[in-house]
Amino acid sequence: MIKVLFVCLGNICRSPLAEAIFNHKVQAMGLSRKFKSDSAGTSDYHIGELPDERSIQCAQRKGLKISHRGRQVNRTDFRDFDYIIAMDDSNQKNLQTLRDKYKFAGKEIYLMRDFVPGCEGLPVPDPYYGGEEGFDEIFQILDESINNFLTKIQEAHQLYA
Repeated sequence: MIKVLFVCLGNICRSPLAEAIFNHKVQAMGLSRKFKSDSAGTSDYHIGELPDERSIQCAQRKGLKISHRGRQVNRTDFRDFDYIIAMDDSNQKNLQTLRDKYKFAGKEIYLMRDFVPGCEGLPVPDPYYGGEEGFDEIFQILDESINNFLTKIQEAHQLYA
């Protein structure tokens, strides 16, 4: 089973939406038994909270359900997940610091948009301080990035329904 962790700052906007999109796509492809996903935040701001209402509404408009409670990245995540994907370079750097602290030096930390040609190094913008349109924008970014990510890992692991 391939395990994927999506990470943003507070684990209430971008990463739970990425997790929901990923789970929906994996299920539609008939690959649910081959993947496990989760999401987490690098901060402890929203531990135990539901995702931002705007993330939930955005997902619902797209026919997706988010069932997640905010949690913070922990030591075991570096051992348990095959792919750890950060939403922006700030969270990637925080994850790299934790990775090194916990002595998982070989574990690669990916950026979500690095899977989209021409978007390498670009962040998934944080929509928290904006309106609903920001959530729709990140949905489109995540949707494209996750499509490309799934193609890459299907090829790398020779996974097919």
